[in-house]
Amino acid sequence: MPLSASERSAHTASLLSGCPVVPVITIERSADAVPLARALVAGGIRAIEITLRTPAARDAAAAIVKDVPEAIVGVGTVLNPGDLATARDLGARFIVSPGATPDLLAAAAASDLPFLPGVQTASELMACLAAGFDIVKLFPAVPAGGLALLRALAGPFPGVRFCPTGGIGEGNAAEWLAEPNVLAVGGSWVAPPGAIRKGDWAAITASAQHAQALMLGR
Repeated sequence: MPLSASERSAHTASLLSGCPVVPVITIERSADAVPLARALVAGGIRAIEITLRTPAARDAAAAIVKDVPEAIVGVGTVLNPGDLATARDLGARFIVSPGATPDLLAAAAASDLPFLPGVQTASELMACLAAGFDIVKLFPAVPAGGLALLRALAGPFPGVRFCPTGGIGEGNAAEWLAEPNVLAVGGSWVAPPGAIRKGDWAAITASAQHAQALMLGR
């Protein structure tokens, strides 16, 4: 059953406020998915965005949903209503897109899942608000204008909250999280591709623990 705009906003805010650092992960081998998710959970991070960028992504997301119930699995790089339906079928708990087309916004509004549409401009943000989404992904956050853009959007859109992603890492995540209109940040630094390829799960757990410290310091 579709959520109302207020229900969706409350659900999304509750999810992100409890998980303000969201690793954005591109899985190359589905066999890495479960040990990776377990390493992140061991370090204190539960929300995980698996991007639909590789042939392994769907199997990876399904495996984490099945075998790591402590994880809150999101599916990202959702580009169209078909991707959204796939993500829902995989058992995703939230959906993330780099943009916001009218068709995708309509499909997301008809769903029962939190959805973070991507925006860069005021016009894109207005389209999201018209579709009932007041929590959005600012992407790519740093290349699009960084904190100056985020603060500029806060003026005409004081009720909107953001999950900035793109160019955010351990060195600047705390600065973004300190902004009053930021609920969470996304980034690949918590689980870097090199560590995943090497199966260095201990390093990823340690990285997650550092990110957890950022969360506790908000």
